[in-house]
Amino acid sequence: MTYTRRNIAAEQQEACQKARQIIAICEQFHITLDPIDWQQFGLLAPVKVNNIDITSLLDLGQRNSDDVLRQVQITLFAHAALETFHSRIGLKVLTWSPVDVVRPQAFLNLWIIILETDERIPIIESIKNGQRVYECYRYDGDNEQLAGLFGPMNEGEYHLGEMVTIKERERQYTGKVVYIIPPGKTSPGRKSTSRGYHTVSGTAYTNDVAARYIVDCNDGFPHIVHQSQVIQ
Repeated sequence: MTYTRRNIAAEQQEACQKARQIIAICEQFHITLDPIDWQQFGLLAPVKVNNIDITSLLDLGQRNSDDVLRQVQITLFAHAALETFHSRIGLKVLTWSPVDVVRPQAFLNLWIIILETDERIPIIESIKNGQRVYECYRYDGDNEQLAGLFGPMNEGEYHLGEMVTIKERERQYTGKVVYIIPPGKTSPGRKSTSRGYHTVSGTAYTNDVAARYIVDCNDGFPHIVHQSQVIQ
């Protein structure tokens, strides 16, 4: 639906109210917004964090608190990944994949940001000095680090060091099994965000007692797949 400007005074009053609501919501989530110039742009005023454009005031003003947070998250996760990768201008993010890790951790969330180059960039979300920050997670690939993320090593049909081919989102990848973990939790009815949100565990298969495998395909952070995604 195309937005058309209305009575300027009425729009500014609504924009002022929406701006205050959005600022209050973001403060609850430890997010400080840049000043919102609703006086000049009305409801079309851009909402930014550290000069990173999130979306318009009109868009955020139509969302509930959780959706406001999610929109800020996917924007800042993507920006951190592109900054880390020193990407070329115009390079796009394909998917945002939150990773289910054991708790407690030093960070709030770990997401894998997959670029259109297929590079898999791990980004963590933390709170520092009262603010959410997004930065690259240093992945070393040793068993101690993987155990800290996913718990003790499990057993599976495939073994450590074995080369396997996996299927993920209609694509095939070949890599080495570097860790084995228990079955993951499925989240029925998870709401997808825009531009390709996926859970990193992939499709929920009926064989929920089989192990999951962490497979290093030399494309960044390894893939986390169910046993039924291993096709050879």
